[in-house]
Amino acid sequence: MAETKRDYYEVLGVPKNADDAAIKKAYRQLAKKYHPDMNPGDAEAEKKFKEASEAYAVLSDADKRRQYDQFGHAAFDGAAGPGGGFDFSGMDMGDIFGDLFGDLFGGGRSRRNDGPMKGANLRARIRITFEEAVFGCEKEIELTLKDDCPTCHGSGAKPGTNPETCPKCGGKGRVMYTQQSLFGTVQNVQTCPDCHGTGKFIREKCPECRGTGYVSAKKKILVTVPAGIDQGQSIRIREKGEPGTNGGPRGDLLVEVTISSHPIFQRQDVNIYSTAPISFAQAVLGGTIRINTVDGQVDYEVKPGTQTDTRIRLKGKGVPSLRNKNVRGDHYVTLVVQVPTALSGEAKEALRNFDSLSGNTLLGPNGEAPKKKGFFK
Repeated sequence: MAETKRDYYEVLGVPKNADDAAIKKAYRQLAKKYHPDMNPGDAEAEKKFKEASEAYAVLSDADKRRQYDQFGHAAFDGAAGPGGGFDFSGMDMGDIFGDLFGDLFGGGRSRRNDGPMKGANLRARIRITFEEAVFGCEKEIELTLKDDCPTCHGSGAKPGTNPETCPKCGGKGRVMYTQQSLFGTVQNVQTCPDCHGTGKFIREKCPECRGTGYVSAKKKILVTVPAGIDQGQSIRIREKGEPGTNGGPRGDLLVEVTISSHPIFQRQDVNIYSTAPISFAQAVLGGTIRINTVDGQVDYEVKPGTQTDTRIRLKGKGVPSLRNKNVRGDHYVTLVVQVPTALSGEAKEALRNFDSLSGNTLLGPNGEAPKKKGFFK
C-alpha cells in the first residue's frame, strides 16, 4: 500500500497563509536539522529532509503553490513520494544552500571577509573599592597592544618590496569550491587559505614584524570608571583593541570591574544596606545616634520604644544611577538593640526596679519570686 503524503504546510510547520519569507525560514531550519551530512547513516532524518525539500519546492513556487492549494497532491500526479524523484528543476536553492552549507562546512556568503573588518576586542580587568564604585574614579592600566610596524608601515613586506596579488584567489580574498549534494553540484565560497582574505601575497617578509605588519608594545591606558558602576559590569573604550584587517577599524577594549567588599556596607542595585547598634536605654527612651554612610556620618533621631531590627531609610544616601548621576538610591539601616551582658549588682537592681515599675515580674537574684508587701506597707 502506497504511503500517504503529508500536507506540505504541515511538513514545514507553517499556516496556509504563510508568506514566502516564513516558508523559506521554516524550510531552512528543517534542512539544517535533517541534512544527511549532519545525520550520517540516519535514514529517518534523510527521509524528513527529502520530504521538507519537496514541500519547499512546491510552496516556494507561486504557480505550483496555486495548483497545490487548488488540487492538493493530485496536481502533481506522477511525482514520487517524499524523497523519491520529485522534480526540483527550476527551483532557486541558491540562498538556502549558500547559507546552509556555509553553516555546515564553514564559509558561505555570510562568511566573506575580504572587505574591511573590525579588529578583535580585547578584555582587561580592574579592581576598585566600594567607595570608588559609588562615586567613580580613574584607573590606569598597562596592556600589550599591537601597532603598525614602523619598518614596513603595516604592509608586512620587506622595505623596497610590495605585497603581490595572491595567486590562489587572484586577489579576491576568497576561493570557490564545489560540493556534491542531494540536488547535484553546489558551488560555495570560502576565505582564501593562503592570504586569509587579504588578497595579497608577501614574498619577502619584513624582518621587523615577520610579515604580520604589526609590532607589540606596552601602553598605559586611562580608564574612567563612572559613578554607580556595579560588580561585573564592563567599560568599553573604543578602538583600543586589536588592529582591523583590510583597512578596518581597531576593536574595542572591554574593562571588567571587580569591586572589593566593604566591612560595613552591602549593596543591592542602587541601594546600600548596613546595621547600627543602639543601647537599651536609647531604644526605650529615644535619642540621637550617629550612622556611618558613604557620605560620612549623619545624625539620626531614634524614636522612643524602637524595637530591635527596626529598619530606617536615609533617602538619597545610596548609589548614583549610571543613567543619571544626580539621581541616587537610598541607604537602609537596621537598628539592633545591644543587650548588656555584664552588669553590676546596682545596675541589676535598677533594672529589676524598672521592670517592676513597667508592670513586669522578675525573679530575684537567686531565682526566688519577689516578696509581696503587706497591705499597710
